[in-house]
Amino acid sequence: MPRVLIAPVYLQTPEGRHVDILRGAGFDVRFPSPGANLSDPQVLLNELSGVDATLASIEPYPRAVLERSTLRVIARNGVGYDAIDVAAATARGILVTNTPGANKEAAAEHAIALMLAVAHGFPKRDRLVRSGRWERNPMRRLAGQTLGLVGLGAIGREVALRALALGMCVVASDPAPPEEFLRRHAVELVSFEELLGRADVVSLHLPCNAQTSGFFGAAVFAKMKAGAIFINTARGALVDEDALVAALRSGRLAGAGLDVFQQEPLPANHPLLEIDTALLCPHMAGLDEQSLEAMARLAAESIVESYRGRPPEERVVNREIAGSWKW
Repeated sequence: MPRVLIAPVYLQTPEGRHVDILRGAGFDVRFPSPGANLSDPQVLLNELSGVDATLASIEPYPRAVLERSTLRVIARNGVGYDAIDVAAATARGILVTNTPGANKEAAAEHAIALMLAVAHGFPKRDRLVRSGRWERNPMRRLAGQTLGLVGLGAIGREVALRALALGMCVVASDPAPPEEFLRRHAVELVSFEELLGRADVVSLHLPCNAQTSGFFGAAVFAKMKAGAIFINTARGALVDEDALVAALRSGRLAGAGLDVFQQEPLPANHPLLEIDTALLCPHMAGLDEQSLEAMARLAAESIVESYRGRPPEERVVNREIAGSWKW
């Protein structure tokens, strides 16, 4: 009987559609030991002992773990897969899948929520009222302002639609732009440099890889429009956090809404915690109830379909081995 480990904390229950799918296909479903820190490679290896597939969260799968595991499939419960050494997985014949599109609405709503909150002065306004201070300073209206989307994939497009509904002008930078979407919704494609100079709000929607790691650094922040708002619901590694802190402290940026960080959980002494104009969330942009169910179902289906010899091509990350791959 093949064994599968369900890693995400929020899915570690004996019931659920994803569990039914796996057990219905004959899998022995396992969960991590209570309190297990899967971010520790040795702990993860211990939990993966004898396991054929993992329904994975954001825990790292480096080469050292993959080479000592018995894994055949890593089914990422989400879109990003930067925590997985895909090259090492491919070399070991381990199929890597994700769940594209399953959480695009949730992530887009969260990005918009961060924009609105930062523009309207939260959480500082809430803290002032609680402390007995009644400061009614004018807030910032987003309608009529320009949103710059860095990346126009599934999530970026959903953000664009919501921003347009708010009355914002939307410009975007993307190396492979969706031309029909741009035409239909009057989203203007511009260069990255032009976007930085025009956007009142910049929202980051890039994948994290060797080319984009640290992409937003001091030089980029210096080119952004003075008083702009920065939103990141993509990946923390895309941003030089020291440069972001400096841009916020100097007033170059009016504020930032951040859902992701270089180190998660955020360290207790991180300078971002001291900045009132930074609104911080615990990597939850894609985690509404509907998307959790959809992602878990798709990840479970990817494992089952692969086990049955039909890897889902549209969800396979390392497609170069999909054709010849066998369980």
